[in-house]
Amino acid sequence: MKQLTFALLAGALFGAGLALSGMSDPAKVRGFLDIFGTWNPTLMFVMGGALIPMGLAWRIQAKLRAPLAAPRFSLPDTTGLDARLIGGAALFGVGWGIAGLCPGPAIADLALAPREAAIFVLAMLAGMLVFKIITSRSTPMEGAKTPGVMGK
Repeated sequence: MKQLTFALLAGALFGAGLALSGMSDPAKVRGFLDIFGTWNPTLMFVMGGALIPMGLAWRIQAKLRAPLAAPRFSLPDTTGLDARLIGGAALFGVGWGIAGLCPGPAIADLALAPREAAIFVLAMLAGMLVFKIITSRSTPMEGAKTPGVMGK
């Protein structure tokens, strides 16, 4: 129950931050990404401002044995770059540029602009399903983990 409460509070805080900062506004995001057109640099300050608490969080995490609401930390065990990671990042960036949304803001937008966000979220879920089907048919490499799935 403690983990669920922390997750709910963290999700609400994250969603409120996305809405307040404008990161859930696809037009603002596309304006930020349009560096050769009518560039809107305001989201740079949002991203830069996120680095400060994240840097503090990593320093605090390094001194803790376990998180406050879980028996252990669930952190990635690899740091290598491979074609799959780079391809996925490129695909994410292209999708972000076209839609002006990524998964977090899209979920938050389900409350703010449900029709537009629902289209994105359904497409995102379909893409996740296609990925799962394709990767379940291939032979996994030794030690490989499915990206984005914690605890597996």
